[in-house]
Amino acid sequence: MQKVLKQSLKDIFSKDVLVFVLQVGFVSLILASLFIWYFWEGLSSFIVSYLSWIPWEWLQTSGAYVITLALAYMIFISTVSLFTSLWSEKLLIKIAKKHYPDIPVIGTASLHTSIFLTLKATIVFLALFMLSIPFLFIPVLGQIVMLYLWSILIKEPTMYDVHSLFIAKDKKKFLRKKSTFLSMLASLFNYIPIANIFAPVFAQILFLHHILMYQSKA
Repeated sequence: MQKVLKQSLKDIFSKDVLVFVLQVGFVSLILASLFIWYFWEGLSSFIVSYLSWIPWEWLQTSGAYVITLALAYMIFISTVSLFTSLWSEKLLIKIAKKHYPDIPVIGTASLHTSIFLTLKATIVFLALFMLSIPFLFIPVLGQIVMLYLWSILIKEPTMYDVHSLFIAKDKKKFLRKKSTFLSMLASLFNYIPIANIFAPVFAQILFLHHILMYQSKA
């Protein structure tokens, strides 16, 4: 695992990855900003209604504003995850050929499946985020819960993207090994503004090295 993390950190700061991340981040920022701008009032009203159980009106108002901002941030992160999943295939193949030239590419990801899995993960993530809001204000526990929720957003799409390119169907169980831990590790980037655009691709690189290092030794 130490080797996987070390190599992944080297790759994440390579020129190819940086260019890819900046492109994804730029497109995601524009689209997420347009979506949030258009639906801001609706999101705010929904959050206010959701927090109606709080007895203090001032806390409802201030809390609604903070949570709406947090939800907007989650929408941006979800958009980054979607475009990373859709556009990363060539990047992953290039990284794999650089480090593991003897391991062949055995397939490709289905566009429809990638979109479906990413949207599914996004819906589950946003739904659990709304349900978990009361826990997010608890020190330490809130951070752990949020980290786990972020891992849900990127785990299944990442598993599919890597599996489709390099892993035979009978090896799928191995791919799932440590998947939650790797996803949570990559999700640490989400705690840092701007750096959050690295989280999905870092997860993919972590999974790639985790799997292909094992295969190269087999």
